[in-house]
Amino acid sequence: MNKTDLVDVIAHELGTTKRVAETVVNVFMHTVVSEVARGEKVTLVGFGTFDSSHRDARTGRNPKTNEPLKIAAKRVARFKAGKDFAEAVDKKSK
Repeated sequence: MNKTDLVDVIAHELGTTKRVAETVVNVFMHTVVSEVARGEKVTLVGFGTFDSSHRDARTGRNPKTNEPLKIAAKRVARFKAGKDFAEAVDKKSK
């Protein structure tokens, strides 16, 4: 499923236009990205938590030349699935 498919499903479920559904999806994504970029955590109980963490600088290897290279430290986005989400996925795999 991509963003267009998600907008279609939301529009259908809400009985609204695709334009309104797309606005909802865009506002949701913008809000989550903005908050996590500010260092905040976004928790949706049962669904999951969006946050960021620090990744230290490290030494890696260029796979073509096998030369060592420095990988800079950076902040990375993380998502941890909530209990309901994780259980729903686990049930589907059984």
